Amino acid sequence: MAWWGKLVGGAFGFMMGGPLGAALGAALGHQFDKGLGKLDGVVGVEFLRVGDQQRVQAAFFTATFSVLGHLAKSDGHVSSSEIATVENIMSQMRLNRDQRKAAIELFKVGKQDKFPLNEALDQFRLECHHRTTLLQMFLEIQVQAALADGSMDATEKALLKRMAARLHFPDDSIDEILRFVRGAGSVNRRDVPRLDDAYQVLGVDKSAGDAEVKRSYRRLMSQHHPDKLVAKGLPDEMLKLATEKTQQIQKAYDRIRESRK
Repeated sequence: MAWWGKLVGGAFGFMMGGPLGAALGAALGHQFDKGLGKLDGVVGVEFLRVGDQQRVQAAFFTATFSVLGHLAKSDGHVSSSEIATVENIMSQMRLNRDQRKAAIELFKVGKQDKFPLNEALDQFRLECHHRTTLLQMFLEIQVQAALADGSMDATEKALLKRMAARLHFPDDSIDEILRFVRGAGSVNRRDVPRLDDAYQVLGVDKSAGDAEVKRSYRRLMSQHHPDKLVAKGLPDEMLKLATEKTQQIQKAYDRIRESRK
């Protein structure tokens, strides 16, 4: 929570400026969009440069909730299930009162027609400084929210594909993430996962050999390892989300191994 402490403690200079800084500034009632350059020489202001962990954490938090708002509004209205999903994410993160308020305000900022999605995503990618696993985690959260009502309409999927392209992901990445999130959700709801869901989580066919299954399992575990993600800039508050994903991957892998004995 160090990044949040600096933010509310008055050390606003470390913020990233740009559309993400403007969004967080609007959510908290401060002017962060003036940019770091104009704050040079201000006494007591701590500067964190692109790629610094606390700055990445602030960018991740800001991008996640503002883009969630934009995605929820993409079909013309925000459903109760989408609101419930965002509230569930906040609960999983165990946000304190002020953080929860900021997340809600960021969600509202994202719902605005003038929200600069492309510019925000461009900045988010730069702030993450080539940390692809963080960008993928961000997309997984967005896909999870889009599936909140049990389905994904064409408008939502098109927007998610646009997000992925803007973050420099391959064309089929959203389809892969969609299969993973759907499978993981189903695995999570069952004591004994269905075998089809387990294969869906690992992204392999039933015909895949043991070595291929293990490679996919290890790759996914490495991508979602909580400690690795936090070290790269995932906010500490999102540690539980990452932990749950590794548990779902492990559960899917164990189910496949059991079926092959």
